[in-house]
Amino acid sequence: MSVITRFAPSPTGFLHIGGARTALFNWLFSKANNGKFLLRIEDTDRARSTQEAVDKIIDGMKWLGLDWDDEIVMQFSKNKRHAEIAEQLLDTGFAYRCYLEPEEVKRIKEDNPYVKIESPWRDPSKPPVLGIKPAVRLKVDNRSETSIEDKVRGSVTVLNKELDDMILLRSDGTPTYMLSVVVDDYDMGITHVIRGDDHFTNTFRQQQIMQALSWPLPIYAHVPLIHGADGAKLSKRHGALGIDFYKEAGYLPEAICNYLLRLGWSNDDLEILTKEEAVGLFSLEGLNNSPARFDYDKLNFLNSHYISQKNDDDLLKLLKFESAVIEKRVGEAMPDLKIRANTIVELQELADLYYVKKDPTDTKSKEIIESLDEAILLRIKDILEKLESWEVSEMKRGLGDLAKERGLSAGKIMQIMRAVIIGSFKAPGIYETMCILGKEEVLNRLR
Repeated sequence: MSVITRFAPSPTGFLHIGGARTALFNWLFSKANNGKFLLRIEDTDRARSTQEAVDKIIDGMKWLGLDWDDEIVMQFSKNKRHAEIAEQLLDTGFAYRCYLEPEEVKRIKEDNPYVKIESPWRDPSKPPVLGIKPAVRLKVDNRSETSIEDKVRGSVTVLNKELDDMILLRSDGTPTYMLSVVVDDYDMGITHVIRGDDHFTNTFRQQQIMQALSWPLPIYAHVPLIHGADGAKLSKRHGALGIDFYKEAGYLPEAICNYLLRLGWSNDDLEILTKEEAVGLFSLEGLNNSPARFDYDKLNFLNSHYISQKNDDDLLKLLKFESAVIEKRVGEAMPDLKIRANTIVELQELADLYYVKKDPTDTKSKEIIESLDEAILLRIKDILEKLESWEVSEMKRGLGDLAKERGLSAGKIMQIMRAVIIGSFKAPGIYETMCILGKEEVLNRLR
């Protein structure tokens, strides 16, 4: 069959890291099988859904390079179709009208949130209640069982008597999420549902609807959720933030995708894989059945790798410059700068050193400057002013003579120059940096 997958986020907040991983797995599987990857926005929760969240989801998908086929499906726009299916289930006896009022159900749930709601109107002989708008519930066959063959969890069976008769249409006539998902998946031709295992229990209920309608069942793969490094459920303190946070923090989309790929999927010992390489290797059999742990150190390692491998000109486009002169300086230094940064933010900080002399940014630089006397700075300025050629070899020779004169090591002189000229020990070699800055800029900083 032709593979069709989907990513179906709810626009009630940002595109979080777990959702991005789900989108990536669906994208990879569709590409690996020459299929389709579709995007559906599940905006049935009208009170919490916002256009801002929709925009952030779409921007995040585009930034990650997870392109989708066909038009985006907005779930709420299909309400009429969903309601028609509920009516069809009523006509065939697989659903019934329930006159339990929402306040009554809420009261029961408050006493016991896990209680199974049993509606008296499951019995077709019970008469309707005048003046109350009924909800529509699915009539589960509670004498049988439901089995799921999951690509991650394997074969799992539950007794239907453990499932309640879920609501398909609320009393105001609006469809519930559980019904809408099933109808949309069928109408979109979804063949494989790859999602987080927090949806696993929903699958048994949703399968009841499919069976009542004699619709084909998709193939399921429920992926364990991401945990923090401490093994606890992932939260904001672990890194459960929106994709836009990682973008602003200076992570590259290719590094994020590579990292998310390894959070729950494996292929031998391969650690560094582009999306294009992963397409050729990805399969559902490679999905892990235990929770992955979010690790910033691994993410930083991958990000630094992708920064170091990125084209210099492409990196320059990601930075901000005050002038073309500064951009030229940073461009010359980029081969050395990019191997020193974990993020684009760190790379920008290094690039800023070529713009203006800042106050020392580390303790070592501060200590060196506080211990200096004016005489040695004047002597350094005098030597550099007299250099006929502004080259590394000439700088080393002139300042090497000063080191001997003062009884200092060459390394100590280099430390002084780092502290005075750039105020940081993070930057590349000081003489190379001075060369790029130019004689006038270095002398200005000395002054």
